[in-house]
Amino acid sequence: MKINIKHIAKLANLHISDEEGKKFEKQLSEILNYVNQLNSVDTKNVEITSQITDLENVTREDKTSPSLSQEEALSNTKSKHNGLFKVKKVL
Repeated sequence: MKINIKHIAKLANLHISDEEGKKFEKQLSEILNYVNQLNSVDTKNVEITSQITDLENVTREDKTSPSLSQEEALSNTKSKHNGLFKVKKVL
């Protein structure tokens, strides 16, 4: 199988030498041939699954609870404006 590594590198905005291109072409070709072996596996009686560990997310219910007032939250800052924290802009 011939793989256009230069084109793939260009799409990924990578600059590779001819030597690297030959090396990567060989490696990618080997990977694709290995993955292609999966086509020969009989999966007719295999149940579709998205995960095999049977783990589930355990989450708690969101509940409101007492918190700091706006005045308390701003009490230790030197930089505030209109009841909000004042920070330097980040660009």
